[in-house]
Amino acid sequence: MRLFVSVDLPDDLAAPVADLQAEFAEASGLNFTDPDQAHLTLKFLGEVAEDRVPTLSRELRAAVDEADVSPFTVRFDGLGVFPDLEYISVVWFGTEAGGAELTRLHEAIEQRTTAMGFDEESHDFTPHVTLARMEHAGGKELVQELVSERDPTIGEMRVDEVRLTESTLTEGGPEYATVERFPLE
Repeated sequence: MRLFVSVDLPDDLAAPVADLQAEFAEASGLNFTDPDQAHLTLKFLGEVAEDRVPTLSRELRAAVDEADVSPFTVRFDGLGVFPDLEYISVVWFGTEAGGAELTRLHEAIEQRTTAMGFDEESHDFTPHVTLARMEHAGGKELVQELVSERDPTIGEMRVDEVRLTESTLTEGGPEYATVERFPLE
């Protein structure tokens, strides 16, 4: 099972995400994510043997409890890229509010999952939602311009749970399914 831990965006934010992606439509080389599957990844786990999922679920529940985060509001705002504007691999939008809570959740999940043997993140956590991946640099200048000049507000959502999500790769792109939900208390 190809798994990750996420906060999924609600259906009512799919249209604003699609509208923002439309601003990048003229930038060749971008492969857009499905706005209906928009999410904020707290931890990518990769391939996980099915028999490890019960233990993983217990550890994720403990991590969410240890983070001690009550339900909160995330406000999405601004654009960014990974790793930088000179070499763009991912175009994303970030958070204006709720980033501290997301970071606490990430850190608790990171600690529990690395103790289980999952790879440690190689970079600092930046709460974000991926808009597109850059397959080639044909539209790089337009992406640089939009990211530098635009500061869009996408909307906000109430976060009251974290999900363990399975990603199945298909010819039409990844398909996501919730394996388990971990409510915030």
